[in-house]
Amino acid sequence: QVQPVESGGGSVQAGGSLRLSCAASQYAYCSYDMNWYRQAPEKEREFVSAVHTDGSASYADSVKGRFTISQDNAKNTVYLQMNSLKPEDTAMYYCKIDWHGGYCRFRAMSYWGQGTRVTVSS
Repeated sequence: QVQPVESGGGSVQAGGSLRLSCAASQYAYCSYDMNWYRQAPEKEREFVSAVHTDGSASYADSVKGRFTISQDNAKNTVYLQMNSLKPEDTAMYYCKIDWHGGYCRFRAMSYWGQGTRVTVSS
């Protein structure tokens, strides 16, 4: 699918782990950057992590060392492994896909998923 679909959210205790997935369909001549954002109640949406077309990854300082982003290009799926979860990680997690490619019909277009909820209890 052009629009990504998130899964893997849930409720865990502090110190626990979750793995989020963000999946999209593969299209001819298209590549992508996949970004994770989160939004806590009454807070602005913030960047969490991203994996880029060159394979590089980036992380917000707040999650660095605890979260790991990875990709399965064959499935057009990106994973966010979240370890040592803290209550402040509680949020709706959204993935955003940025399509690239000179012949990609979605070039320069971005699509947000509907989000998956993560709740971390104290």
